[in-house]
Order: sequence, then C-alpha cells, then structure tokens
Amino acid sequence: MLDKRHLLNYSILLPYLILSVLGLIIVYSTTSASLIQLGLNPFRSVINQGIFWIISLLAILFIYRLKLDFLKNSSVLTVVMLVEVVLLIIARFWAREVNGAHGWIVLGPISFQPAEYLKIIMVWFLAYTFERRQQSIEIYDYQALTKRKWWPKRMSDLKDWRFYSLILILLVAAQPDLGNATIIVMTAIVLYSISGVGYRWFSALLTLTITISTVFLGLISIIGVKTVSKIPIFGYVAKRFSAFFNPFKDVTDSGHQLVHSYYAMSNGGWFGRGLGNSIEKRGYLPEAQTDFVFSIVIEELGFIGASLILALVFFLILRILLVGIKAKNPFNAMIALGVGGMMLMQVFVNIGGISGLIPSTGVTFPFLSQGGNSLLVLSVAIGFVLNIDANEKREEIYREVAEAERDPNDVFVEDMEYGRYYE
Repeated sequence: MLDKRHLLNYSILLPYLILSVLGLIIVYSTTSASLIQLGLNPFRSVINQGIFWIISLLAILFIYRLKLDFLKNSSVLTVVMLVEVVLLIIARFWAREVNGAHGWIVLGPISFQPAEYLKIIMVWFLAYTFERRQQSIEIYDYQALTKRKWWPKRMSDLKDWRFYSLILILLVAAQPDLGNATIIVMTAIVLYSISGVGYRWFSALLTLTITISTVFLGLISIIGVKTVSKIPIFGYVAKRFSAFFNPFKDVTDSGHQLVHSYYAMSNGGWFGRGLGNSIEKRGYLPEAQTDFVFSIVIEELGFIGASLILALVFFLILRILLVGIKAKNPFNAMIALGVGGMMLMQVFVNIGGISGLIPSTGVTFPFLSQGGNSLLVLSVAIGFVLNIDANEKREEIYREVAEAERDPNDVFVEDMEYGRYYE
C-alpha cells in the first residue's frame, strides 16, 4: 500500500504553518503591553497559544494517520454529538458568565468553548448524513433530505439531520453566541447546497437567509435596541446591534469597540505603524487580541501587510475547496467543501464585524486571534482535509495503475464507494 507520507498536500500544510506562526507573533504583539502593565509575564499569552499549537500539530498528525472509515462510523459520530450536547448544556446553565455569555467551561487552568468544536462536528455530521442519501437525492432531489418527520423515533438514530441540527444551533444561540451560530447555519446551507440537490435550492436558501436577516435588523431598528435588550438572553447582544446602527452615538459604551476599530484601521494607513507599535491595543480597544485582532493587524502592518495576510488565508481556503471539487467520493468532497466554507464564513463574519458591515458577533479571525480552542478546531479541520486529499490521491493512483495494467479483453467494474477497479 502506498504510504500517505508521500501524498501530503504542502499547498495546504505550508500556509497553515505560516499563518499559525504569524498568529503567535500577533498574539504576543497584541497582549504583551497589557500584561506588562499588570505586572505579568509578557510571554504568558503566547506561551498558552503555543501549547495549543503543539497540541494542534499532534492532532493533525493523529487525524492524518486515521483511516477514513473511522469518520464514517455512526457510533463514533453519535457519541461525539451526544457529548457535544451535554457540554453545550453545561456551558449554558452551569458555567460562569464571561463578557455577557455563558459559552466557556473552566476546569482549573483549562478552559474550552463547546460552540467552537460544534463547527467541525456539524460539517462531519452533515457530510456523513448527506453522503448516505446520494442515490435518493439523484432521484428525489431535495425531498430525499426533507421527506422524513422532524422528530426521530430514537435518539441514537441519526437519520433526521434537521432535528439534530436545530437542537445544536439553538443551544449555541442560547449561550448567547450568535457569531458561531451564524457560522454554523451558513456552513449548513453550504453543505445542503452541495449535497446533490438542484442548484436552484442554493439560490432560494441564500435569498431566504438575506431576507430574514434584513427583516430582523429592520425590526430591531423599528422596535428599538432598548426594547430588545429587555429580553433576558439578548441583553448583551443588543449592545452590538446598537453599535451597528450608530457606533458614534454611544462611544463610551456600546459603540466603544467599533469606533476604536475604525481608529486603528485609520492609524495604519498603507504601510502601518510597525509591528508592536499599535496605539489602540494599549487599553483603548477591548478584546484587541481576539475578535478585533485584524484591526490591530491593519494598524501595525498597514493595508498592504494586512492584505497579504488575507490573501494567504484565501489561498489556503481555495486549496481546501479544490480538494473538495476534485474529490471523487461524495463524503470526502463534502467534508473538504464544508471545511472551506466554514473558514470562509468565519473570515466574512469577523471582517464584517470589525468594519461595521454586519453587527459584531465576537467571532475570532482564523489563526491570528488569541484562542487555543479556535486554533485547535481549525487544525482538526485541516487534518481532515489533508487526510482526505491523501486518500483521494492514493485512490487515483490505484485507478491509473489498474487502467494501465488491465487487458483490453478483461471486464472491470467500478466500485462507487472506493473508486477502484476489480477484475
């Protein structure tokens, strides 16, 4: 059997490594000044991020060596999803509140955010579900995915994807974590659209999503943010909507972050103030190391430097999408396209939030923001794609060898699952 070590996709691995190292540098740049002011080790945050990166590299190595049949095991997926549900419930009802949300579970020095892990779990779950219905989708189109009742007969039955998806998304939204909930919904739309259903359904879903979002924002504008803030779980979220409509109306409170994000980007100009020379990170822009980190990147490296980093991120996403486009196996294709779509949505939500194009949702920028959970989830996703790409390459080599060696008088049949030819 051909060793997968020789099939590693360096056009994905190298950008990942570069972005991860850049992330460590930027985490140090955005956190060292505040840590020094507090009398703490200036390398504290970057050391924590570095530990998560080492764990992430080990996770990639482990996942890359897995057989893909492991990912298609319904028992494994069921256990993972049930554990995720339990963690989301614990995070919502028993974890302490952090910045107006209950999404973090803290165990001594270790803290993790279950909603982050749900992003890759949802990609895995939907790819598994839709891949099993490919023949039905070819015949019945979208009805193959919607003809069942919403409520399953038993909790271990993973057939009704809508029920489980809705439960998980609602648990994330109830944190409240509208940022990750938005990314998960948009990723689910991408996976549904590439599952084999008619292309017109993607247009319909996209139009419906834009319409609902527009109507929702319009209603909040008409009703008023103060009225919305009276809803218990949306009090903190209402401030973000207030900043979205007019950040300069309340510069000292709801609009503080967005206004200083504008200042940071304006300070950067074309070439930036230089790495480590940001003004806004010195107590003016809260959470400068997490969801507003790209504002600091623009301030320090300028529009040109930030554009180069953004181009590298888009190159990585494009290479991931190409793996999915070229894949012969539907499961492999949907995993890769789902991962690429998830990362693209995360970049869109983050950039849209710091620029005021959409309400700020607290979503981190991939690889650059401080956050070990985010880095680990992205690394696991990269591991999935690298494994899939290597397996697709290996199967393609087997097909080519079989084709070259076959006798024209022999009869071969194609195995639709593995793509190999047998005599």
